[in-house]
Amino acid sequence: MESRVCCIFLRTLAALCLLAIFPMTPSLAADQPEQVVRPEIERRDINEADIDTEDFEIGAFYGLMNVEDFGTSPVYGARLTYHVTEYVFVEGAYGHTETEETSFERLSGGAQLLDDNDRELDYYNLSFGFNLFPGESFIASNWAFTSDFFVIAGVGSTSFAGEDEFTWNFGFGYKVLATDWLAFRVDARDHIFDIDLLGESQTNNNLEFTAGVSIFF
Repeated sequence: MESRVCCIFLRTLAALCLLAIFPMTPSLAADQPEQVVRPEIERRDINEADIDTEDFEIGAFYGLMNVEDFGTSPVYGARLTYHVTEYVFVEGAYGHTETEETSFERLSGGAQLLDDNDRELDYYNLSFGFNLFPGESFIASNWAFTSDFFVIAGVGSTSFAGEDEFTWNFGFGYKVLATDWLAFRVDARDHIFDIDLLGESQTNNNLEFTAGVSIFF
């Protein structure tokens, strides 16, 4: 009798333990906080800007050139530029102008040092340039253009007074890119060469100021 009572007691205790353990499982899940905000991450397509990689630039210019002792006259020409890097470029240029009479010719009352053909001046040069301050130029508040302030120097040849003279040139300029293929620029340049007209060689500094337009290709 006693063993039977012990058996019933043990079975009852085991049943109570099972009821106490298994009903806790749903309650544990219910105690966990439910995620209210679920982030939705969507894949976005990114369109990268097309950046031109043209390294060549060709352009034309017009301005004024002061040939020492021969007055100031219009000058025009063309340039071809290769951009080695963002900062360094190589440029070949041709320019043409027609000079005036010298002060000696005007004061002498008719003495001519040069004939008309020899008064024409043509120069060719190859120069290296460096963009010092690449940046942007702002017009009003809604317009911004890429711009460069540069220095330039090189060597070449000048045909003048019936002679071809070795020529140094150096100067500076400012360029503004209106689009990714069109640019406007202004230049100031000094062309230095030796000339011998009266039996004595002298070094001439010939200042040139031009404005030009160019395209990239």
